[in-house]
Amino acid sequence: MEAKYRSRDPARRNIRVDEMNYWVTYPLTTHPYNPEFVTKKALTRFCSSAEAAGFAGIGFTDHPAPSEKWLKAGGHDALDPFASLSFCAAVTDTIRLIPNIIVLPYRNPFLVAKAAATIDALSGGRFTLAVATGYMRGEYRALGVDFEQRNALFDEAIEVILGIWSEDEFTHQGMTFTAKGQTANPKPDPNPPIWIGGNSSLSRRRVARYGNGWSPFPAPRGLAQTAKTPPLETVADLRPMLDELWRFIEEAERDPAEIDVSFGSTAGGDPGSERFDADAQLAAMEELSQLGVTWSGIGVPGDSLDHAVESLERFGESVIR
Repeated sequence: MEAKYRSRDPARRNIRVDEMNYWVTYPLTTHPYNPEFVTKKALTRFCSSAEAAGFAGIGFTDHPAPSEKWLKAGGHDALDPFASLSFCAAVTDTIRLIPNIIVLPYRNPFLVAKAAATIDALSGGRFTLAVATGYMRGEYRALGVDFEQRNALFDEAIEVILGIWSEDEFTHQGMTFTAKGQTANPKPDPNPPIWIGGNSSLSRRRVARYGNGWSPFPAPRGLAQTAKTPPLETVADLRPMLDELWRFIEEAERDPAEIDVSFGSTAGGDPGSERFDADAQLAAMEELSQLGVTWSGIGVPGDSLDHAVESLERFGESVIR
């Protein structure tokens, strides 16, 4: 079973190992944040540079109310992903808009559906709704959401989003709301892809049930313990997870070729360093492609806008092209 999936994925997905889709997360990834990155000029230049360098997607993290303790312990500040991606849509033409990653239970699902459909419409169908359950109890408390109900809230939200995107007079009895005959326009056509984030078996079952992609996140053993998630550091960690994903996809009678998988690699080192090894990065990408990975996320330095843009250009010239 394992060999069967690994050998068939590149062919069924039409993958060429030299044509991985790359996406980059906006480098507002420190605390305190670099004010240079919180300007119209910076966001415009970064988005345009990423698109010109050949990146297929851009993302923003989702932390509406992090704790000061978390920020001082290595966390990071963040822009609102929906607002930021709306801005990016206006200054780009081809790049996909992929939040990294929306913590779905934080928000009423009707609001998520409206925001996603709006960005998708105004960007010409370039939005991907990447969502996860999250793990930060303090942020859940600050937003008035029950952390212990996060999985139930997540599944309910997906049901509501898909329903309001496709039906008029949509009715749903929710855990915290009642909808009777709701209609929301414009409706996306087709629906934005839904990527499910997370390293757990449950996240992969959700992909098989209603997702269009799986987006696990690198989790060294220490972080994995804090986030209460399976560790994911290497291809050796990823391989059995993918085997399970393809098995769930087959059991759901879905086509693996329709499922994207996003996973990054730092085999080449820091793209912002002159010692960045493009050959090592390309070799890692080929291995991931053979496993069925279709998207690879990278990060670039956030110490200055010039350095971030230089890193995008270096990665574009040496890896993407």
